Amino acid sequence: MSNSKCRNEIRGVLRAGRAVIAIALALLLTMAAAACSTAPPAVPSYAAATHDDPRFENTFRHEFTDVDGVRMHYVTGGKGTPVVLIHGWPQTWYGWWPIMPALAEHHTVYAIDLPGLGDSVGTPAGYDKATLARYVHTLIADRLGVRDARVVGHDFGAAVAFQYADQFPADTARLGYLDLPLPGPAIDAPTYRTLSWHIAFHSQRRVPEAIVGDHVREYLAMFYPQVSFGGTAFGGTSQGSPFTDADIDEFARTYNRPSALAGGFELYRALDVDVRDTVADAPTAVPTLIMTAQGQLDAIRATVAPRMSNIVRAVDVPHAGHWLVEENPEFVTAELERFLD
Repeated sequence: MSNSKCRNEIRGVLRAGRAVIAIALALLLTMAAAACSTAPPAVPSYAAATHDDPRFENTFRHEFTDVDGVRMHYVTGGKGTPVVLIHGWPQTWYGWWPIMPALAEHHTVYAIDLPGLGDSVGTPAGYDKATLARYVHTLIADRLGVRDARVVGHDFGAAVAFQYADQFPADTARLGYLDLPLPGPAIDAPTYRTLSWHIAFHSQRRVPEAIVGDHVREYLAMFYPQVSFGGTAFGGTSQGSPFTDADIDEFARTYNRPSALAGGFELYRALDVDVRDTVADAPTAVPTLIMTAQGQLDAIRATVAPRMSNIVRAVDVPHAGHWLVEENPEFVTAELERFLD
C-alpha cells in the first residue's frame, strides 16, 4: 500500500471516530436536558415544613392575597363552617398545625400569617391590634367573602381576634380567646410591661433587634421553655419545651427576616395604642370562649371581662403553659369543636 493511500485511510478512520464522539456527546446532552426538564420543582420555603405530610397535602393549601400593600399568606383547607386562626409571638400560622387537621374535619380552616409576619410580606399601617384586625377582616370578609367567621386567636393574636369581633360583630359568629391578658381598662401599658422581662425588653426601640438579630434561632429556642408548663415564667424550673427542632427551625426561618423580626417586636411596642383602643371600645357581645394556661384563668378573665359581655365558657388547659395548642392539643381541640358548633 502506498504512503498516500495509507494516510487517506487513517484520515478516514479519524473522521469516523470524531463523528462517533460527536454523536455520543449529542446524545449525552439530550439525555441531560431531558433529565433536567423532568426534575421536580423546588419546594417553596413557605411549604417546606409540611410538604412531606400527607395530612397537609390531602387537605390544605397555601394561598396569597394582596391586602392594602401587604401580600397576605394563609393556609386553608377543610369543609364546613369557617374558622379563622390568628397566631401570636413568636409564631406563625404553623403554630396551629397540631390541631388543624382535626378542625378541618368539620370546618373550613383559615390559618393566617399576620401582616408583616410569617410569610406575609409587606409593612402594615400599624402593629396595634385594631389595625391588624382590619387587615384580617379585609382578607377574610372582603377578599374571601366569609361573613360568619369563628375567629380564634392566641397570645397577641387573641387581642387581634377580640378587635375583629368588636369592630365587625356582624361578620363574627364566635370568638375564641386564648391565653393573653387583654391590654385595656383592667391593665394599662406601663403595668403590662412589668408582667415579664420579655415584654419590657421587646418594647424597647431598636435594642432587641440589635441583640437578637444574629441569633434568632438561639433566642427562640431559649424563650419557648420559659413560658411552657412548669417553666420559669410560671415559677417553675422546667427547661422542657413542646417544640421540636423542626418546629423551631420553621419559626426561625421567618423571624430571621429582619422586617419580620422587627414586626414581632412592634406587637409589643404598640401596647400603649392597644390600651387606648380597648378602653375606647364598647364590650363585644359575640359569644366567647376563653382558654388559658393552667392556673391562669382567674387572672386573665379579670382583664377580659370588662370588654367581653358574653363569655359562654372559660377554662384553663390542664398541663399546659402558654403554648396551649402544642402542650395539650387534644383538650384544646375538644373545647374548640364543642364551642364552634
